[in-house]
Amino acid sequence: MTTKLVKRALLYLVLISFALLFLVPIYVLLTTSLKGNNEVTLDQMWAFPSQIDLSGYKLAFSKLFPHLGNSFLLTIPATILSALLGSMNGYVLSKWAFRGSNTLFGLMLFGMFIPYQSILIPLIQFMQDIHLYNSIPGLILIHVIYGLPICTLMFRNFYVAIPTEVLEAAKIDGTGFFGIYRHIIVPLSITGFVVVGIWQFTNIWNEFLFAVTMTTQKQQPIMVALQNLSGSQIVQWNVQMAGALLAALPTLLVYILLGRYFIRGLLAGSIKG
Repeated sequence: MTTKLVKRALLYLVLISFALLFLVPIYVLLTTSLKGNNEVTLDQMWAFPSQIDLSGYKLAFSKLFPHLGNSFLLTIPATILSALLGSMNGYVLSKWAFRGSNTLFGLMLFGMFIPYQSILIPLIQFMQDIHLYNSIPGLILIHVIYGLPICTLMFRNFYVAIPTEVLEAAKIDGTGFFGIYRHIIVPLSITGFVVVGIWQFTNIWNEFLFAVTMTTQKQQPIMVALQNLSGSQIVQWNVQMAGALLAALPTLLVYILLGRYFIRGLLAGSIKG
């Protein structure tokens, strides 16, 4: 009994140590963001601020706020569309298999491994040709297309666990393709939508390369505006840290509010039965 308690105590000690190590950057970010510019030095990096100074947050918020709406206008529709299309793809490829479906699925997954940089120039030319360059709808289209492979994979793995007998019973009752999807598949895959939604929301919100190359000043999302806070000669680290925290708040809130459903949804697709 004593040996078991010692092992458990050591395990918790190791886990707490790793957690504290992981939280060190968060500590530096918070303390730096609450300091005045004169206190932001390397020798005072670990020290608490002598007094709370919110000027960094005020300046960061004033510069980031005009771009906050762009990020929401981009992230929310792109997340919803990629989740819906990925759900339908996963439904078809798992429950309505057809000749060549496995090959098609493999080709879709191949899209996950194409580096963004390799298609950047032709993508810009294509977006200019269809008159969607430097626009939020253009960025939405890009993220929906690039999100389809991973969304399809996650939903397909989730739907494989749904018994085929349920769908066959619905077919016998006269329910068609879309009826089964609407009345059976969607209600059973709420946790799957939560997992994919969190994944896509986080990736799209934090994405930088497409945002900085496909848009100019007025259309840029918040992550590009955050980079622009650094300035050209002097970096105000308190403003940078405050801006980083403000830009990360939406994704942090999503994980805090939906985190337990995220874990539940990941586990739901791993068990057949």
